[in-house]
Amino acid sequence: MENDGNDSTAKSSNKHNSGAADLEKVTDYAEEKEISAGDALEAFNVINDKRKQEADLKEQREKHLASVKVKKEDVELILNEFEITKIKAERILKENNGDLSAAMKTLING
Repeated sequence: MENDGNDSTAKSSNKHNSGAADLEKVTDYAEEKEISAGDALEAFNVINDKRKQEADLKEQREKHLASVKVKKEDVELILNEFEITKIKAERILKENNGDLSAAMKTLING
């Protein structure tokens, strides 16, 4: 009867050792896939460069839109017909280079 106790202890021990071995395989694989500091720094630089380019493009677009002149009566017409804010009406007109017809088409189409 004492062997039964030892057998269950041995089986339990083997089961735990097997789990530890599996865990070791997983952690070894993860360690192999670690990113080096240089690679991470390069990735951050690429992301920062992309964000800077996007910010520069957005700034250029905003400068362009600020330079577009819109007529007060066009803004009023859009306000009355589409029930949107004055800021949005001016923005849509500027995005369409002050062209009332194009701005109205933009509002209608979506």
